[in-house]
Amino acid sequence: MSTLLIEGGERLSGAVDVEGNKNSALPLLAACLLTSEECVLTNVPRISDVEVMARLILDLGGEVEGIGSTTLRVRCPEITKDEPDGSLVGRLRGSVLLLGPLLARRGRAHLAPPGGDFPARRTIATHLEALQAMGVRQATGVGHVLEAPDGLKPTSIYLYEASVTGTETALLAAAAAPGITEIRHAACEPHVVELCRFLEKLGAPVTGAGTPTIRIEGGGKLGGAEHRLWGDYIEAGSWAVVAAVTGGEIEIKGARAEDMEVVASVLTRMNITCASTGELFRVEQSKPRAAGRITTSLWPGFPSDLVSLVTVLATQAEGQTLVHDWLYELRLFALEQLSGMSGDLFLCDPHRIIVTGPRRLRGRPLDSRDLRSGMALIAAGLAADGQSRLSPLETVERGYGRLVERLQSLGAKVAKMS
Repeated sequence: MSTLLIEGGERLSGAVDVEGNKNSALPLLAACLLTSEECVLTNVPRISDVEVMARLILDLGGEVEGIGSTTLRVRCPEITKDEPDGSLVGRLRGSVLLLGPLLARRGRAHLAPPGGDFPARRTIATHLEALQAMGVRQATGVGHVLEAPDGLKPTSIYLYEASVTGTETALLAAAAAPGITEIRHAACEPHVVELCRFLEKLGAPVTGAGTPTIRIEGGGKLGGAEHRLWGDYIEAGSWAVVAAVTGGEIEIKGARAEDMEVVASVLTRMNITCASTGELFRVEQSKPRAAGRITTSLWPGFPSDLVSLVTVLATQAEGQTLVHDWLYELRLFALEQLSGMSGDLFLCDPHRIIVTGPRRLRGRPLDSRDLRSGMALIAAGLAADGQSRLSPLETVERGYGRLVERLQSLGAKVAKMS
């Protein structure tokens, strides 16, 4: 495992490009399994999670060209097995997205427990309920053993929670179910909308994308398609916070203005001067001010994936901020490390933390326990006096491609050590 050595105190500035949305790339790759014809995805993020999903497709008998590049060509004329490699599944929560396509192509899916961040706390109950509504039954076995001997059936279903991957699982399965499936209380995030657009290109008509009620007409012959992924607004928001927390300025290229609104709204409340022009998002040198309260929400609310980063920004803001992430508790627990950096934090409970700033942070060893809090701790290290060491760096590289190279291009004094 690698360690990122960080010399803090440098003001970051410059320009950075973001590639396609990680949370779109995984379901779109899974959707390629639904058809025997070639699919071409461009602007694919060069991150380890995407590589793992591509290698899972290879393991199932598919063909993938361009692994490690921004263009992937996927062909799945035959799916030769219904049990993906357990060691790969254990590295990627997004492997759950394989269930629908495997049931569609093989009538059976045997999935080891998916990995990723907080695997013990993140169940796939919503996914299983949606599949069961389509006629899937659970069989005995280690992990998740599902069978659809009579094929997938169209259904009308209300999701207990508006789970993003749960909605995507339902959509992927419904694309192969002959008839119209209606999904209510569906997730509305841009990456769900992007999956709907891709399924339409494959030949499965979709209405209601971006609303809580989605209808998809499945069962027809699905063909090939080409799609350029939309820019990753979570990554763009991460770079915006990195600039703001170091007192710098940055131009971020590649994220859609409509996706960056949720980021800009919170940064503006924290007195960060920022603006979008087309797919260019600019952050100017600013003096952060406490926001009072920041609460995560379902789209179009503030995303949980950015809550760790704005918590770090709050340590540099004048005043007191209550950060409330009602979805994931362990992200805030990971940020207790900021106290050891001289941050003024009070953890109210697993979902709420009060941050008082500004505080001069001090460098120290840091533990990247999950992808997003890992990036947040890198931001803290960049703002701190002295040296920090964050490990394992691979946790953060799951979602941020060419991370060290891009930090260095912005003026950060960082180095990757084996």
